[in-house]
Amino acid sequence: MTLKMAILAGGTAQRLRPVTEKIPKALIEIKNKLFIDWQLDLLSRKGISDVVLCVSYRADLIMEHVGNGSKFNINVTYSEDGDELLGTGGAIKKAIPLLGEKFSVIYGDSYLDIDYQEAESTFENCGQPAMMTVYKNNGLHDQSNIKFIAPNVEEYCKNSNKNQFEYIDFGLNFFKKEIFDKEEYGRKFDLGVVCQDLAMDKKLAGLEVNKRFYEVGSFNGILDFCEYLEREDNVIH
Repeated sequence: MTLKMAILAGGTAQRLRPVTEKIPKALIEIKNKLFIDWQLDLLSRKGISDVVLCVSYRADLIMEHVGNGSKFNINVTYSEDGDELLGTGGAIKKAIPLLGEKFSVIYGDSYLDIDYQEAESTFENCGQPAMMTVYKNNGLHDQSNIKFIAPNVEEYCKNSNKNQFEYIDFGLNFFKKEIFDKEEYGRKFDLGVVCQDLAMDKKLAGLEVNKRFYEVGSFNGILDFCEYLEREDNVIH
């Protein structure tokens, strides 16, 4: 991939307490390996070469462990929220000087085994200022929150309780910098609200993916991810 990628890894991981009382969830150990190692190893294999880690809670521990990313064959730089959490949107706004005119975004607790090059190419050709990857979830893995009619996301509500929604945001998004130009630097805001507004304005393209997502933002998610790793290990061996 040619675009830089932002990884949102600044949250306090309240759902994982007491495990995350002293460490960020990126540093949770899963099968003798820290989660961020699983994530960055995957991204490296998928051709990601340039990452901006957006950090806040226990940022020092993440920065000490990951360093400049050379051990993952990825160039890693950092954008720190500062004294107060900026939220997922505010963190991206602050990181834009490091990200450039167009970039991708994933969450720091997500493991997304897809073709990132195909996703980037689709974004470059979609004619929209933003694109969201979507998965036909049917309420199976968390609450479905998207109305998707190819090629666009028609409606998005991060915490939806609308039973008619079949799709869920997969976790990989693409943006042009212009989306964030109107936002105030240093203000806390949520990326989900940005995407919701983009969908309402018919400016959010969608790309359907067929593999499910994995996340470690909850204890159930960690169990699912561990089971996935065991299956993969058995396939490899």
